[in-house]
Amino acid sequence: MEHTYKTQMVCSTDITFDLEGDVVRNIRFTGGCNGNLKAIAKLVDGWTVSQIEEKLAGNTCGRRPTSCADQLAKAVRKAYDKAN
Repeated sequence: MEHTYKTQMVCSTDITFDLEGDVVRNIRFTGGCNGNLKAIAKLVDGWTVSQIEEKLAGNTCGRRPTSCADQLAKAVRKAYDKAN
């Protein structure tokens, strides 16, 4: 099922992804650092919610208390919890 998450305090405005059980696929960021976010999406495609949280949660960007990667971890957890 496709989910869209509105990000907070980052350059990317939203993240869209498919959630199949606890597996995340087809991640797409709108805005932000295009090349870096495409790379993150490719690297974690097929990972579980827990795997994404383990590696990406808590990552910051500059002086911001979050990052696009951290926002992805929050997004997939929120979608997973809502679905279950």
